[in-house]
Amino acid sequence: MPEIICKDCGKRLFHENEDTLKIEEAVHKKFCRKKEGEIHSYMHKDASHQDPFDEEREDDAKGKPILKK
Repeated sequence: MPEIICKDCGKRLFHENEDTLKIEEAVHKKFCRKKEGEIHSYMHKDASHQDPFDEEREDDAKGKPILKK
């Protein structure tokens, strides 16, 4: 089975389809943490910035807050 081992973090990617493996590798390169267990993510929101990005969508249609405060 074809496999790729990330040089930065050591994660082993494998898939029986080489085209799919290349796609997985491309996605991994964009989100690789560089070190095993490192805390960083593109989806991470800074704890000091808890205000919603879109004030108009802060509440749902019934007026209840969508985000926990």
